[in-house]
Amino acid sequence: MDIKQLRFLVALDETRHFGQAAARCHVTQPTLSMRLRSLEDELGLELVRRSQRFEGFTAEGERILAWARSLLAAQDGLYAEAAACRGQLVGTLRLGVVPLAGFDPLRLVQLFADRHPELRFQLFALSSEQILERLGRNQLDLGISYLDRLNPQHFASLELAETRMGLLHDRRHFQFAAAALSWEAVATLPLGLLSSGMHFRQSIDHALRSRGLSPQPRLETDAVHQLLQAVSTGLCCAVMPLDGGLDELTEHLTLTPIDGAHTLAPLGLILRRSAPRSALAEACFTEARMLLEA
Repeated sequence: MDIKQLRFLVALDETRHFGQAAARCHVTQPTLSMRLRSLEDELGLELVRRSQRFEGFTAEGERILAWARSLLAAQDGLYAEAAACRGQLVGTLRLGVVPLAGFDPLRLVQLFADRHPELRFQLFALSSEQILERLGRNQLDLGISYLDRLNPQHFASLELAETRMGLLHDRRHFQFAAAALSWEAVATLPLGLLSSGMHFRQSIDHALRSRGLSPQPRLETDAVHQLLQAVSTGLCCAVMPLDGGLDELTEHLTLTPIDGAHTLAPLGLILRRSAPRSALAEACFTEARMLLEA
C-alpha cells in the first residue's frame, strides 16, 4: 500500500467517476483502476461497486475511505507542521463558507495571503450542516458559519459579525423613498429567496412569521448567482446581507436596510478541536483572532 492509492480512492469519492478521478490524479484510467484493485487485494475487501462505471462504495469501502482521508490529512499536516517549524506556512487552506454571509471571506483570505505568500486557498460554498460535517471529517480546515448549532466541546469558534439584512433591488425596476424598510413593506414585494432549510432563509422566515406575515416568494433557489440575475432582470427583490458587497456588483443594484433585520445567530470562524488537525488550520485561526481583534 502507498499513499497514492489512498489519494486515488479519495479522488474517486470526490468525483464519483473513474475517468475524472484519474485525470485529477494525473494517471490513466486503467492505472487508477489497477491500483485500486491492488489495494482491495491487499486489504482482502471489495471497496468499490463497479459495472461499466462507478456505482459507489461498499459499506466496507466507506469505512476504509474514512481512514484514507485521515491518513492523507495526517500527511498534509506533517508537511505543514514541518514548514511551521521552519517558520513558514505552506500548503492549501480549505475554507467552507455559508452562502450570503455578512462577512466577506476574502477579507481573511487576503490577510493570510499577504502574510504567507506560499499559501494556496480552496473556498467551498456549503450549508452550516455541511461545514460542520466536513470539519468533523477533516475535509475542511476552517469554516465560516453560524454559531447557533455549534458544539463547543467539538469546535472552537471566533465570532466575526452579526449579519444584518437589507433588500437588494435594481433601481431600474424598484425605487423606495424611505431610508429603511419595514418587514411589512418587504412582504408586499415579489421576493426571491434562498431555498428553505438554509440558515439565512430560516432567519427571514422567522422574522416574517413573528410579525404574522406569510408572503409567497416569486423565486426560490439554492444558487446566489441566480438570485442576483433575477434581481437584475426585475423579476424580484431579494433579502441579502447588508455588508456583503452585493450592491457593488453593478451600477443599478442597491441595498436598502430593513429595520431590525439580522440573522438568528452571529457568524463565526470555526476550527475542529480534535486531532488530527493541521498546523496550517491552527496557525490561521490564531492569526485571524489577532488580526480581527487588533
